[in-house]
Amino acid sequence: MHSTKPRTALLAAPLLAATVLTGCAAHPQPAPRPGPPVAAPVADPFHQLEQRFGARLGVYVLDTGSGREITHHADERFAFASTSKALAAGALLRRASDADLEKVVTYRQADVLTWAPVTSKHVDTGMTLRDLLAASLDHSDNTAANLVTAEVGGPAAVQQALRDLGDITTHVDRTEPTLNETAPGDTRDTSTPRALAADLRQYVLGDVLPADRRRLLTDLMLANTTGGPYIRAGVPAGWKVADRTGNADHGTRNDIAVAWPGGGRSPVVIVVLSDRARPDAASDDELIARATEAALNALG
Repeated sequence: MHSTKPRTALLAAPLLAATVLTGCAAHPQPAPRPGPPVAAPVADPFHQLEQRFGARLGVYVLDTGSGREITHHADERFAFASTSKALAAGALLRRASDADLEKVVTYRQADVLTWAPVTSKHVDTGMTLRDLLAASLDHSDNTAANLVTAEVGGPAAVQQALRDLGDITTHVDRTEPTLNETAPGDTRDTSTPRALAADLRQYVLGDVLPADRRRLLTDLMLANTTGGPYIRAGVPAGWKVADRTGNADHGTRNDIAVAWPGGGRSPVVIVVLSDRARPDAASDDELIARATEAALNALG
């Protein structure tokens, strides 16, 4: 397995800090002007983690205030799994009207997938798009995710929404649960840590969404119930984390997040992806937490 050393880079222009919690995504941040990276030598904890856990890691962490970044296999492809629910939500929030969000979407019992802790309780009544977004982002409800994706126009429409952001890397091809079926060399439903970080940053911290939609997306991701053992377990106490997790076969375990350190510091975008060689390999929650911790230590 090829491994590259993590690096930090100092970009030319600092960014504005985002407000935390209810207003944390209220003010969009301009992208930094590109400049030559200045590498700072850091240890290589990620290779050690790969050896310890028998996994491949992909890491991209960006301090939006200083422009410093930590990367490891940041341009390699990984299956994104359920982290794509955040991307579909962003695409929907960009195009849906307020009236659309209150529209009731009906579905059949046959549409309810194995992991559907919220939608399985509302087959008789249906759910509003706003509630489907909450079910998808807060509980990783697969039926809700598919219904949100359908409202955008299907996987191809979600991919086009990412192309509109400038993401030419991410491939969105299938819906739940088949998007979690991975194979070496299969680029379907894959992305890179760098590309996912750029997409998430635009939706949560940029001006792609109006302020009220950024707040809604951020608040829903702050309320995520599946992220406890992952990035949230690797950040210092007191940080606020808006994240979306994912897992698939080949031991895939992922988390993508925007984290607010508090104390007036700028938000940090964190993407940690992982997989293993065997299709039936188990994933390990601790790997994501330890990789997050190592990246933030290197970030300084």
